[in-house]
Amino acid sequence: MEFVIGMTAIAVGLLIGLGALGVGVGVGILGGRLLEGSARQPELAPMLQGKFFLSIGLLDAVAMIGVGIALFFTFANPFIGQLQNAVGG
Repeated sequence: MEFVIGMTAIAVGLLIGLGALGVGVGVGILGGRLLEGSARQPELAPMLQGKFFLSIGLLDAVAMIGVGIALFFTFANPFIGQLQNAVGG
């Protein structure tokens, strides 16, 4: 049982950490492209900025879904129930 809990803790850490890392890289790339596009065509800056904020919201939603799944595995781990049924305890 401790092995399952330990592996779940590692999985939760990876889920949250890699999700945050991916969002950070994505926001950095999008921000750089926004600045580059705004510098090349300043008249399109408001349209690009609106699309940028929409994309940032979608990226953050992906990270929050990862956090939600990680919290599910932390507090309502289905693997522990399966292990207890298999062992008979």
